[in-house]
Amino acid sequence: MHALAPQVKLVALALFVVSVVATSTSNWWAFGVHALLLGGAITVARVPVTSLVRRMWIEVPFVVFAVLMPFVSTGPRTQLLGVTVSEPGLHAGLALLARGTLGVLASLLFAATTEAPDVVRGLDRLRLPQQLVQILGFTVRYLDVVTDQLRRMRMARESRGFTATSVRQWPVLASTAGALFIRSYERGERVHLAMLSRGYGGRMPRAEAEHVSARAWILGLTVPVLAATVAIVSHLL
Repeated sequence: MHALAPQVKLVALALFVVSVVATSTSNWWAFGVHALLLGGAITVARVPVTSLVRRMWIEVPFVVFAVLMPFVSTGPRTQLLGVTVSEPGLHAGLALLARGTLGVLASLLFAATTEAPDVVRGLDRLRLPQQLVQILGFTVRYLDVVTDQLRRMRMARESRGFTATSVRQWPVLASTAGALFIRSYERGERVHLAMLSRGYGGRMPRAEAEHVSARAWILGLTVPVLAATVAIVSHLL
């Protein structure tokens, strides 16, 4: 899985997520099958489950919303652990939780097996709009530079005895954010001028086409195709 072409993994991720979202909530066993398929992919990729679990915190907004839905939704009421909740809201909350968990895990697996520059290369291979690809590429390329600039500014503040302990220090933090924005903007202008001086005309030169074998596509799309089949069957039954 680590060696698969990034465009194959991007298509596989999109197809799997769409299949999970399209799965009928009247057949909960289908989400169990999706979980088994995703677990098999994680096992094949040899990605430590603990590393994925530690990054699951990004799902917190989905969990909070799913927990609130049974209490704020209308419709017939039912009892859950001694509490009266909305039955449609409970059903929708469980569906949101299942879909969100599977989608987040699939995205984390993709991130664990694909480097950021490879994602940009895969999007370029899939012929996405060049402006979007270039914006993402420059973001990936200069994110470390901007982060390092912020780290040096923070060290300069602390060396002068500054410590953000109350609301009164917020103006200083706002000034830091403004200075970081100005420096990043000026850096971007210098980079753009350097690119223009080297013949940049609005499009980055494409790398040589990378041949992806039919076997790689079959291997990469096996799990998503099975997930799509499960989603279709869940609507037919």
